[in-house]
Amino acid sequence: MRKIILSVLGFVIIVASVFVARQIVNSKKQYRPQVQKVVKTVFTDVVSNGTVPIIVPANGNLTAKTRVELFSEVQGVFRGRNKLFRPGQEYRKGETIIRIDAAEYYASVQSAKSNLLNLITSVMPDLRLDYPELYPKWQAYLSEFDLDRVTPELPVMTSEKEKFFITGRGILTSYYNVKNLEQRLSKYTISAPFSGVLTEALVTEGTLVRAGQKLGEFIRTDVYELEVAVSKTYSDLLKVGEVVELVNLERTKTYQGKVTRINGRIDQATQTIKAYIEVSHSDLREGMYLEANLNAKDENDAIEIDRKLLLENNQIFVVRDSILDLIDVKPVYFSDRKVVLKEVPDGTTIITQPVVGAYAGMLVKVYRGQTAENIK
Repeated sequence: MRKIILSVLGFVIIVASVFVARQIVNSKKQYRPQVQKVVKTVFTDVVSNGTVPIIVPANGNLTAKTRVELFSEVQGVFRGRNKLFRPGQEYRKGETIIRIDAAEYYASVQSAKSNLLNLITSVMPDLRLDYPELYPKWQAYLSEFDLDRVTPELPVMTSEKEKFFITGRGILTSYYNVKNLEQRLSKYTISAPFSGVLTEALVTEGTLVRAGQKLGEFIRTDVYELEVAVSKTYSDLLKVGEVVELVNLERTKTYQGKVTRINGRIDQATQTIKAYIEVSHSDLREGMYLEANLNAKDENDAIEIDRKLLLENNQIFVVRDSILDLIDVKPVYFSDRKVVLKEVPDGTTIITQPVVGAYAGMLVKVYRGQTAENIK
């Protein structure tokens, strides 16, 4: 009897559980979420065509316009002076930069000058007897002759007999030999051809310098040149004498330069042409990186917008009655960030900032507050 009651009770519980579960399933209601229509806000501007100056950017490193590579034409020991021969050392025009020991060679020059003096002195008695009219001229030359100074030029020979007499005594040969030695003696000293600074020093005091050895490099620091490469498209628009604005890498300083030379040959590899801009300023240094903005030309009836607003098929988005639309445009110049467009009708409302997921026919809301430029 007990088993029968438990069996009936279990059956009732199972039936009740199925019934309750079915009631719960039937009572569940499914709700569909309402789709909210989002209208994106866009920044716009009204087109007003005008003259857009096309600025061709270029860059490069400054180089000194005037530089001298110092080479030795003679051999000897490099003797030090008051100023050390080191990079960064400044020299005024005419100041000695390098002095090579020339004591031995100087003695040879003095010996040759002494021989010349002896030759001229030996012919003076004959000149006085045979050519008395020539004697005063040569006597004056002897009086001015000084072994410690540069040999003066020989007196001008006005007649053939004088020329034959002087040449026959070997005076001309001796004179030009002395001048040749003096010319070589001057090469033992290198003076600054202009005021500037030493940028490279390859020898030090006490070094044995050999003929043909490079000693250093000397530059002028008041005038520099900037070599820039410009596309061949604008090669015919560049003009010598055109003023160019230059800015440094940090864009904190601006300099004024001038186009001084334009190469007549186009680089076959890059299809660019080299232009050289001259600039002067006390803040400039050789090797400094500068950017140049070359005024190529003015484009009439055009506008300038960000490159990111131009689509791949040369179209841009416009707003017509709060709906986006596409129009065809004609790009005429591209820079790093901007593009110059033509054939955009005046009064057209264009967007000034990209819209994510934009498409023709999209409903948008025009922002009536600040312009996009103010928000950036």
